[in-house]
Amino acid sequence: MLNPQWLRSFATLARLGSFTRAAEALDLTQAAVSQHVRHLESSLGPLVIRRPRAIELTPAGQATLDYWRELDEADQRLRGRLADENACQGEVGIITPGGIGLLIYPRLLDLQAQRPGLVVRHRFAPDPEVLQAVLDNRFELGLVTLRPDDARLASCAFLEERLELVMPAGEQVECWEDLRRIGFIDYPDGQAMANRLLSRHFPGSPGVKDLPVRGFSNQIGLMLEPVARGLGFTVLTQHARRAFPRQDEIRVLDCGSPVVDTLWLIHRAEWPLSARAQHVVEHLRGTVGAMAPSLPAGKAVPGDGDAVR
Repeated sequence: MLNPQWLRSFATLARLGSFTRAAEALDLTQAAVSQHVRHLESSLGPLVIRRPRAIELTPAGQATLDYWRELDEADQRLRGRLADENACQGEVGIITPGGIGLLIYPRLLDLQAQRPGLVVRHRFAPDPEVLQAVLDNRFELGLVTLRPDDARLASCAFLEERLELVMPAGEQVECWEDLRRIGFIDYPDGQAMANRLLSRHFPGSPGVKDLPVRGFSNQIGLMLEPVARGLGFTVLTQHARRAFPRQDEIRVLDCGSPVVDTLWLIHRAEWPLSARAQHVVEHLRGTVGAMAPSLPAGKAVPGDGDAVR
């Protein structure tokens, strides 16, 4: 690669048209500028025609000047990216579990509509995949349900989400046998979430593995479709349940003492968030974060239908 200082001297000479003025602009001696140009010419051939009162670029000199301009523009782009001056331009990647993803993705699209230069890249994934994706720098931001203990990750509390047992609208659940009769609709992390809620509401129960599985889906947006059709029950977050469009076809069991998770916002700890990512976080905190937390168990949420026993 050509020496950047030689190229800078040559470009300044081409711009000012004089070795003397170029030396003054660069705070160098005229001999130093001449030497830099000679070094380039030893590799590239004649770059300038020296005349008594001016210089003229040769074709090789013009090509070298174009090359310097491309390098300078690339340098400015790099510095701009590192400085991250514009919070409303470029791509931001965020990876989240399904339930909270259903809540925040429309709000991310709202932000992108307001900031056309911003590109939001979002992915649904379980906690282990979220952690690995952020560690691998494939996504700048992530949300997880368990606070990581990895020193490479910074984390802060973002939002609470409540687990709910959701069943077909025509069903009643009074005991464990009712759940065995209805059957479980499973999904990635579904059994772990179900065991946490069921152990609280049905102490001493054998756990979700005792229940027949009536279906499985890895699409969180479709999780309640089999439930609404009467094929089984499931346990998922309140945010995911609220995103289902046919609320009159499902019911939420009042499980008494609620199981509430704290969602943790994570990013790499070794370097600060980009201005774009900070802008996204501020937007989400101002919209999603401002939402009221879950109501105490046993109280109906307007528009959600009644919790049932």
